[in-house]
Amino acid sequence: MGRSPNGNGTWLRTRNNAGSTPARPTEREGEMRLEDIGFYTLSDSRARNASAFSPLWRCELLLTDRCNFKCPYCRGSSFNELTYDQARHTLNLWMEQGLQNVRFSGGEPTMWMRLADLIRTAKDGGVKRIAVSTNGSIRWEVYAGLLEAGMNDVSISFDACCAADAKKMAGGMDKFNTVTQNIVKLAQRTYVTVGVVVTDENVGQLVETIKLAHSFGVADIRVISAAQHNKILEALGNVPESILDAHPILKYRVNNAVKGRNVRGMNNTDSKRCWLAIDDMAIADDNHYPCIIYMREKGKPIGKVGPDMRKQREGWVLSHNCYEDPICRQNCLDVCVDYNNVAEKARCVEA
Repeated sequence: MGRSPNGNGTWLRTRNNAGSTPARPTEREGEMRLEDIGFYTLSDSRARNASAFSPLWRCELLLTDRCNFKCPYCRGSSFNELTYDQARHTLNLWMEQGLQNVRFSGGEPTMWMRLADLIRTAKDGGVKRIAVSTNGSIRWEVYAGLLEAGMNDVSISFDACCAADAKKMAGGMDKFNTVTQNIVKLAQRTYVTVGVVVTDENVGQLVETIKLAHSFGVADIRVISAAQHNKILEALGNVPESILDAHPILKYRVNNAVKGRNVRGMNNTDSKRCWLAIDDMAIADDNHYPCIIYMREKGKPIGKVGPDMRKQREGWVLSHNCYEDPICRQNCLDVCVDYNNVAEKARCVEA
């Protein structure tokens, strides 16, 4: 039975409410395994076994707040741009704790001059998945260089199905053709997901945007309502079944929408603890946050970057009631809620 000490002298024990060994994932009748959602970082095994001493599973580093787009829905925050030495120091701290997957974001991370060097550092350190979140508008030669350095996962914003609407969604930047061409090229070379942020302005074209993104040959399509929109995406019920079968994350979100479930938000019956934060980390400037959304919504950081981050995060998980926190209650994503519910069933807190 796995046990791990936290910073408050209590223990996290892997067991169910009856005190016995938790059921294997396949024994949870009527429930989707986390692996089936489509996010490669999520699994039932991770949810059951994560602790302050297990490998770091997914970490995101915000390199710069600069961006060449001015998307009207953007919740980007102002923070100090990292120097290369700062970024490498954080990456090394993570890799010392068995970092499995890393994401570099911003702002627009391709505007950070030494991104390729940082990617090489991650690759040389044994990180399995090295992801970059980008708006896709940069010269192809830049993306080609990042692929050569070791980038093997790309998330690209794609919020409209025509150039005129895309220009509005990008805050006046006319880069639709460049973005679409880059998506196609990248999808031929590595794992690519496109992210469609839904607002009142583009919800009417949502299905057509998904169809176009599918035609690019991407691995998956992540649809999310903007914080300002935050409505059940009923239009997803009109996505063709053939497209859903090709994209598990999209299918997961469509199935939720059909059942009347929003992409964002918790219910009172959901886990009140964010177990995800134990081995999942977001860093901006010299602060580490529960997640990127929490940082974007101006939530307080858990602490400062340093060797004690895991201990600090476990203490935060055990003491923080997410349902009483309006940022978590209103904005926590469906996949995170489902993960935390699985983890909650596999754990109890003992004095």
